[in-house]
Amino acid sequence: MKHYVAAIAFILASFTARAADPDVLWKFVHDKCVPGQMQAQDPKPCVEVSLADGVAVLKDINGIAQHLLIPTAKNTGMDDPAVLAPATPNYFAAAWKARHFMDGKLGKTLPRDAISLAINSVSGRTQNQLHIHIDCVRPDVRAVLHGQSADHWASVKMPGGNSYKVRQIAGSDLEAVNPFLLLAREQPDSVADYAHHTLVAVGAVLPDGREGFYLLDDHADLATLDRASGEELQDHGCEVAK
Repeated sequence: MKHYVAAIAFILASFTARAADPDVLWKFVHDKCVPGQMQAQDPKPCVEVSLADGVAVLKDINGIAQHLLIPTAKNTGMDDPAVLAPATPNYFAAAWKARHFMDGKLGKTLPRDAISLAINSVSGRTQNQLHIHIDCVRPDVRAVLHGQSADHWASVKMPGGNSYKVRQIAGSDLEAVNPFLLLAREQPDSVADYAHHTLVAVGAVLPDGREGFYLLDDHADLATLDRASGEELQDHGCEVAK
């Protein structure tokens, strides 16, 4: 009975998340931002459109500084086979480049370990167009990650209860590492149900002093009501900026 109730709650939570128009982001980018950029070099309501890179950046209505990195081509997200196609742009790398839009909203330059990038799973998202949340990391999550040194995927319990697989990677940016492809390569079992995975990248200064990132992966779990929404690790109020 307990599992039945949990399953119903999980389904209702997913349904509620999808109750709004799931194509709003696609309509913004496809119908407004891209045509505006092409016709008048005006990407509004987006803050930037790069036709060459195939991405747009939009200020989210939620949060002080949160922005979204959105492909200009149709791509639904973790469930879309295109995310694992070698020819697909490295959207995480583009999202990291776009972090300066946060600085503009906050009036200061954030340290790299205050910034996170997250894409939710199909059961933890509200929109059917791939979008990477660019925002501050939660202070308690930042504290847990500080000092993690595994260069392989290791399970780490996050504040709030959900466990994530975490690994560090070195590098000042994500140009040489595509998190979508890295997860599929190093955790091949994930590919069969990639739609229900969430991926998060958090900027870091690694224990040995190098610049890098912590990559985090979670998989939706009906039994524990874990919707695999990596956005839960972000702080849209951006406490770390204070």
